[in-house]
Amino acid sequence: MKVAPDIIFPNLGIEISNINPVAFSIFGLEVYWYGLIIGFGILAGLFIAMNLAKRNGIDENLYPDFLIYALIVSVAFARIYYVIFSWDSYKDNLLKIFAFREGGLAIYGAIIGAVITLIIFSKCRNVDFWNFADTAAPGLILGQSIGRWGNFVNMEAFGGYTENPLAMMLKKTDAKYIPVQLMDKIKTVGGIEYIQVHPTFLYESLWNLAVLIILLVYFKKRKFKGEIFALYLLGYGLGRVWIEGLRTDQLLIGSSTVPVSQLLAGILIIVSLIFIWYKRKKQENYIN
Repeated sequence: MKVAPDIIFPNLGIEISNINPVAFSIFGLEVYWYGLIIGFGILAGLFIAMNLAKRNGIDENLYPDFLIYALIVSVAFARIYYVIFSWDSYKDNLLKIFAFREGGLAIYGAIIGAVITLIIFSKCRNVDFWNFADTAAPGLILGQSIGRWGNFVNMEAFGGYTENPLAMMLKKTDAKYIPVQLMDKIKTVGGIEYIQVHPTFLYESLWNLAVLIILLVYFKKRKFKGEIFALYLLGYGLGRVWIEGLRTDQLLIGSSTVPVSQLLAGILIIVSLIFIWYKRKKQENYIN
């Protein structure tokens, strides 16, 4: 008897079965694919950053040290960011704030935590903040690109209904949540109910990969230290403004309908553009 697929890409003819968020267990403790994928993304990003550092006169051995501190601070900030904008889910049971295994991390919180860590780290280790940030940015965007596949395994972070070529169908019983707007869009395949959605994890993963390529190609042509990091903020922000608007699990500002990550992405786009313009203008004036 054929097992009903867990995920279907109907317009691509792809069916995927037997998806289990748990990779394996050790002494009764379940190890999730999400964590393993995030871990692989971090290691891949570290490899890229260390190679760029070697080519740009920075001691590559600083990066593992920085990563240890950044991971601790970034996870904390990612959780704080998520909890602040999901306060209704935690205000009546504050202990849930520490239930990390239940999920609830926000990438922008992690980025804020990493930047704060780098500011302190660069001062303590006497390294150039902007040069370090430039070499770290491609590794960061690669880690984000890989990490989004953790959302795929968890069947979460998807968008609303779509019929586009990349449309993804998830088993109704397996999806992390069912947005109200999808309840009248349920599709039945082989007697099994599915929701059909934008695979926003895939959009962001591919977008981040494109940003990575641009950063690596442009790196040797950078006009000033900090430009690659600014381009990272600009490129990621442009993608996030678009993709966040498609998602159905947005963190909203208070009782408004404004997604906080979409607003923050918009602000970072403007700030990064002003920063690039200011630094290039300053260089032109210096040359003249």
